[in-house]
Amino acid sequence: MTSGNNGATTPEDDDPFGYLYADGQANGAQPPSGGYGYPGSVNRVRAVGQRQYGQQAPTAAYGQVPQQQGTYGQPSAHYAAPETHPGGATTAQQQPAYSGGNGSGGRGGPNTKGLLIGAIAVVAAVVIGISVAMLGGDGEKDDAGGDTGSTPSQSESAESRPSASSSAGAGAADLPAVDAKALRLEGGAATASDVKGAESEGGVYVQGFNQVGAKVTWTVNGIDKGRDYRLYVRYDIPGVDANATLTVNGKTSTQPLSMKNFAGSPKGDWEKGWQTTWGLVSLNKGTNTIELSCGAGNQCDAYLDQFYLAENADQ
Repeated sequence: MTSGNNGATTPEDDDPFGYLYADGQANGAQPPSGGYGYPGSVNRVRAVGQRQYGQQAPTAAYGQVPQQQGTYGQPSAHYAAPETHPGGATTAQQQPAYSGGNGSGGRGGPNTKGLLIGAIAVVAAVVIGISVAMLGGDGEKDDAGGDTGSTPSQSESAESRPSASSSAGAGAADLPAVDAKALRLEGGAATASDVKGAESEGGVYVQGFNQVGAKVTWTVNGIDKGRDYRLYVRYDIPGVDANATLTVNGKTSTQPLSMKNFAGSPKGDWEKGWQTTWGLVSLNKGTNTIELSCGAGNQCDAYLDQFYLAENADQ
C-alpha cells in the first residue's frame, strides 16, 4: 500500500449495515447471510418447549412436545403448555375424580353405605338386648312374687294360700286335709254356716273359738315320712288380728299361730275377712294329732274353716 492508497477498502467500508445505504449498495455491499443481519451470527431459532434449563435435552421436531418425566401432579421443567404450540387449544388442568359413599372407585371418601349398615346393626342389637332384659325381668318378678312370704317361721303367716279343697286334690301331693265339720270340737267351739265365704263343704265353719279353753283337734293319718310340714289354716276375722296356740303330738309351740288381717279387710265385716295363714309342724310317720286352742293371752276372735298340710319348701 502506497501513499494515498488506503487499500482496497476502508474501515467504513466494513460497515455491516452498508447495504442499507445507496453508496454502500453502489460499492457492492450485500446483506450478510447470517441471522439478524450481523456478520457471523448464527441462526438459533428454537421451537417453543425445546429450551432446556440447567441441562442438555434432545431437540424435538417442530410442533412436537418432548416426552415428559416426573411425578404425577408435579410441575416439570420440560413442560410446555399446549396453548403455546401452533394449533394448540387451551385446556384446564383436570383433578382426580372423587367418588365417595359407595366404596367403589375414588379415593379418600367415607364409605357411607358401610357406616349405615353398621349403625343399623348396633340399633338392632340394642333393641334385642332391651327386649331380652325386659323378658328376663318379668320372669324374675314373677318368680319373686310367687316366693314372697313362702318361707316364714312357725309363727309367721301368709296372706293368701291355696284352699284346703284344692290341696286335697293334686295341689297338695295327696297330703291330708280336713273341713271344719270333721274336726273334734271342745271348750264351747261349735259349727255354723251363717257367714258366707267358708270353703268347707256346705259352707260350714267353727265359731265360739273366742273364749279361753276352746279347742279344735285334727287327727292326721297317712303320713308317709316323718319330717317338717306346713300346716295351713283358713280362718275368718272381723278386720282385727287374732292368734291361737298350736300343739302337735302333745308338744305346744313356743310361738302362737298368727291369724293377722293380712287381707286388710274392713273392721266388723266378717264376710270380707276370710284369709289363710300357716305354721311349721314336725310330724311323725303314720298318725299325728294337731290341736289349735285359745289359751290365756291369745286373741281368739276368729272363725275356723279348713286345715291342710303341704310340703315344706325349705327342705
